[in-house]
Amino acid sequence: MLPQFIDTLIEIKQLPRIEKFQILAQIEGVYIPSLYTPIYSSDGQLVAIKTIGSDIPTSITKQTWKGNTLSHSTVITPDAVWPNIHMVEVVRSCPELCRFCLASYLTLPFRSPSLQEGLIPAVEKGLTVTKRLGLLGASVTQHPEFLDLLNWLNHDRFEDLHLSVSSVRASTVSSIMAKMLARRGCKSLTIAIESGSEKIRNLVNKKLSEEEIINSAQYAKEAGLIGLKLYGMVGLPKEDLSDINQTADLLLRLKKRTSGLRITLGVSTFVPKAHTPFQWNGVCPESKKHLKLLAKKLKPNGIQVRPESYGWSIIQTLLSRSDRRVAPVIALVRGSQNSLGSWKKAYKAIQEADISNHANPLLSLPKPPHWEEVIHQNWDTSRVLPWEHLHGPLKKESLIKHHKDSLNQATEDTQKN
Repeated sequence: MLPQFIDTLIEIKQLPRIEKFQILAQIEGVYIPSLYTPIYSSDGQLVAIKTIGSDIPTSITKQTWKGNTLSHSTVITPDAVWPNIHMVEVVRSCPELCRFCLASYLTLPFRSPSLQEGLIPAVEKGLTVTKRLGLLGASVTQHPEFLDLLNWLNHDRFEDLHLSVSSVRASTVSSIMAKMLARRGCKSLTIAIESGSEKIRNLVNKKLSEEEIINSAQYAKEAGLIGLKLYGMVGLPKEDLSDINQTADLLLRLKKRTSGLRITLGVSTFVPKAHTPFQWNGVCPESKKHLKLLAKKLKPNGIQVRPESYGWSIIQTLLSRSDRRVAPVIALVRGSQNSLGSWKKAYKAIQEADISNHANPLLSLPKPPHWEEVIHQNWDTSRVLPWEHLHGPLKKESLIKHHKDSLNQATEDTQKN
């Protein structure tokens, strides 16, 4: 949509700002927040989102690139976060649709450029300036020609290539794949397991067995890789202490069966994201305790644990579930320490501020809801969401069905046990 947007902007550049907005809003996929007004009930609940004029679209639908190529680096520099690496996007979205995952749901459909017309030209372009190549995607190994890409990179002319790959799906890892990756300089394998509990994996639609996790670890060791990094999560809906213990037990068994392989668990707290089936679920207050328990069980046994800050996850949740009433909170935090305490203090200050007849329209809005309601409360699926007028690839009804299916699955698994 960018060419259409730029062409339109050039055509209307002499018009007043508000007229520009009204014309640009007609382009499918363009969202101009000032043209939309939230309507609140007397108790401050969001009940609707209205346009400021009858000619403004009542909803905005996300537009999707449907070409045969995806992104790759255009600037390669030693000053980048990943220095001197040419990044190539191998896939976009993910066909597995784990129910918490923004990268899956918001970027549907799953797309993979062809090897000959998309990936090889992108790789060749980068390798003219660097010998470091990074393959990116939510699940790169699910590209239908991924093994063909590795076979091509196995040619002798790539002997000095250093390859790195983002998270791979455990069920796609094979002995051949692991050996190819090792031959091209990969030191470790990264897979997302989310949880060692089969109940939780089923609930989030992970479709991953314990056997597949163990096999991928063994393939990594046999291929000569030195590390295995696992991504996990605590605080998912219906999680209890037994699920945390099962995660620890699985990693301890992996450590025992793959002696010499450096195992690292990167673990975060579940944060609800818009346009996913778990957008109605709040953060579990027990998550902080569960993070500490995993570290207590695993670190003494030689497994590295890298937890994401629980406090930062709470801040993420505040930003992901709030409406525009969080804007003055963000402004108030500016310049202070970026800590959970400073965000709570700012939020409380806005809640207690005198908003009557305030000149700032953001401060003239109703007070934001209670902190607990935004962060920890599970919302009813009938609730009007702040992004109600913004449509992703799936309709709200489909997300509600996925949400209900997950909770039904958890109930069935609990009854079986």
